[in-house]
Amino acid sequence: MWFENCVFYSIYPLNFVDAPKQNDGIITHRITKIIDYIPYLEDMGIGAIYFNPVFSSDTHGYDTRDYTKLDERLGTNEDMIQLIKCCHQHHIKVVLDGVFNHVGRGFVPFIDVQKNKMNSQYKDFFKIDFNGNSNYNDGFYYQGWEGHYELVELNLENESLQNYLFDAVSMWINDWDIDGIRLDVAYSLPLWFMAKLKNHCRNLKEDFFLLGEVLGDNAGYMFDQAHLDSITDYPQFKAIWSSLNSLNMFELAHTIKRNYMEMYKNHTLFSFVDNHDVERIASKLEDKDKIVLAFGLLLTLPGIPCIYYGSEWGIEGKKMQGSDDSLRPAITSPVKNDLSNQIKKLISIRNLHESLQNGVYKEVNLNNQFFAYTRESNNKKILIVVNISDQSEHYCYDGNATNLMTDVTQSLNDLNVLPKSVNIFLLK
Repeated sequence: MWFENCVFYSIYPLNFVDAPKQNDGIITHRITKIIDYIPYLEDMGIGAIYFNPVFSSDTHGYDTRDYTKLDERLGTNEDMIQLIKCCHQHHIKVVLDGVFNHVGRGFVPFIDVQKNKMNSQYKDFFKIDFNGNSNYNDGFYYQGWEGHYELVELNLENESLQNYLFDAVSMWINDWDIDGIRLDVAYSLPLWFMAKLKNHCRNLKEDFFLLGEVLGDNAGYMFDQAHLDSITDYPQFKAIWSSLNSLNMFELAHTIKRNYMEMYKNHTLFSFVDNHDVERIASKLEDKDKIVLAFGLLLTLPGIPCIYYGSEWGIEGKKMQGSDDSLRPAITSPVKNDLSNQIKKLISIRNLHESLQNGVYKEVNLNNQFFAYTRESNNKKILIVVNISDQSEHYCYDGNATNLMTDVTQSLNDLNVLPKSVNIFLLK
């Protein structure tokens, strides 16, 4: 499938275009700013964009008001259709955030319940007790997601609600022409609901991508019972920055082995070094010279790699108490620097070689600060050699190879591996 073979890029639209934090209801055509950004992404070699929430919401996007309307702060549905058409013209697929576990208090059916109480046709969309009351004095109690009562939990058991949501998804696919959905808090969704959604989407578009947000590990049931195409790989995310900080590549090697040889055989996970919920890799790493090593690992190890907007040129961002805005800055234009050029080269190599996209992984050499592994597909083998230490290392591997970073053919019998470097060889 296409999603296993391309590099993703993640954008948080509301913050990216510097929209107001509260939905003011004023239609402002901000999302079209991203259109100017698309040629840059094509030049970088990006094959798909994952957009964080774009639908009308109360504040940050994960508190939906209307599943059928682009957020007023971003513009109109026609603006979004124009952006998706632009992405497709530049050979970039589009994946949207699907937030189906909860909605905002401004959700149209919830407002109807507030007004009509027991007489609302939508009362069974939610987990409501009319004998209680809410913190907002609604005259009834409802279940808020993980105790956050600004996020109203949906009652996905209700068939009318299922039809309501699936009709919206049909619109996203048929009218907007999206290529996939990332399921927010998939770990909170019923497995049967995700499986039913998968079937609905694939009936409309046969190569549709369904990704689930999973925070831990040992979630093979997401593939077996929910029929998801991939899940987020938080264990590998942690292992990359932790291994680089602690000078312990055993942690990363163990995580890869556990993921792809034990827990998730025959499946591919969605990998990243940062995203909208965690600190930027440039802030997480103690040695900034190792940022390129993190991306080198991301783009050569098994997984569907995703780059979070701006991290490819070294944006920093630390998690702040009470707000994630520092992780989600506004952007005026892309930056091209030495780091982004190196990452562009790594993406190009991955895009050109099937072995790096879905080839079999094999660990070859490992110590605390040195990690060598191969990826092989269709009898083409690529050797990746990563040295995270401050010293050069001599490494021997029988045979000749083309260094894909420099396009130089050389013998690997006595290889001088430079400090803090990622080296990629196509073996002869």
